[in-house]
Amino acid sequence: MPIVDVSPTVSIAYDHFGDREDPPVLLVMGFGAQMIAWDEGFCRELAARGRYVIRYDNRDSGLSTKFDEHPVDVGRFVATVRAGDISAALAMAPYTLRDMADDGLALLTALGVERAHVVGASMGGMIAQTMAITHPERVLTLTSMMSTTGEREYGRPAPEAQAVLFEPRPADREGYIAAAERELVWASRRYGDAAALRELAAASYDRANYRAGVGRQLAAMTLGGSRADGLRALRVPTLVIHGLDDTLIDPDGGRRTAELVPGAELLLVPDMGHDRPRELWPEIIDALADHTA
Repeated sequence: MPIVDVSPTVSIAYDHFGDREDPPVLLVMGFGAQMIAWDEGFCRELAARGRYVIRYDNRDSGLSTKFDEHPVDVGRFVATVRAGDISAALAMAPYTLRDMADDGLALLTALGVERAHVVGASMGGMIAQTMAITHPERVLTLTSMMSTTGEREYGRPAPEAQAVLFEPRPADREGYIAAAERELVWASRRYGDAAALRELAAASYDRANYRAGVGRQLAAMTLGGSRADGLRALRVPTLVIHGLDDTLIDPDGGRRTAELVPGAELLLVPDMGHDRPRELWPEIIDALADHTA
């Protein structure tokens, strides 16, 4: 997969599908996940609908730049935030959600793409929202999927889902893969697939087993603050997709996003959790194809 310098300090790994002459769709992945979490089959099916699909690794994940010189201990960071010492928490964070958004836009620039349809999932939805708020001239449409607004009262995780999110995975390959089944806690209750979770974990481990970046990504996400005012002022055509089974980001995060953005369309998907089950690809891809038409 190609890697391109997007700034003097950041290189981004990316992949692409479809015809470069088709409308570009930038897929932004979420917390701690590599771009391969956008399943290749999903990307190819969307590309077959006449879209030039680009997926990439956020900084501190996959094959993109790592910020090892700025270690962040997840437990210490969470405890600092819960204690209300925001200044100390800010001092731990080497970069912001805005920096992560700028990475994606800089990737588009490096690829010669002036404007794109931007689709973000989970933390990727927060990054995509930030792209649209800060640089609306670069965003043809926004799709915010299984995400929220940064307002603390919305999109709150269920305690059991939050516990799994912050629980470290074993360092050995076998243990790492087995631990992926914990994510069933936030998956679709009907279509949750332990085998698929293990398969993605194995591919992720073999491609780039790197967990040190999650503390820094968590700091950027947690300290990003509310995007409510920016979303209220947004004039980019917006689609919000959220699964009704989502326990990691409560569906009220999606509802609130759609409520704030003028003219936003809200698609609440039954039998979808904090995942994209293969059985629901047709509905999701149809929605994306219509929105980006």
